[in-house]
Amino acid sequence: MTATLISLISISTGIIGAYFFGSIYKRFSMGFIGNTIAGVFGSIFLIKSFGRLGFGPGNIVGVDQIHYSLLVINLLLSMLGGAIAVLGISSLRNRMAKERI
Repeated sequence: MTATLISLISISTGIIGAYFFGSIYKRFSMGFIGNTIAGVFGSIFLIKSFGRLGFGPGNIVGVDQIHYSLLVINLLLSMLGGAIAVLGISSLRNRMAKERI
């Protein structure tokens, strides 16, 4: 596995996390496209933030080995990032709609 493939898997996991959160909490769901965009940006933002601590794709792939524990942490953080992004963007959208009235 290369770092690029791990990044793509991580972004896909962020999208899945956004859909999962949106399906559980319907009032925060923004539809198919909204959840997809929130999942992509949320996972990228959280992985880039925590990547400095050693959970980034470059640290997961060693010379001849893959650190599976770091991969699991990366995927969990990516899923959490997608869910947080859906929650944050939806809350911001609802707050702006209330102020508009």
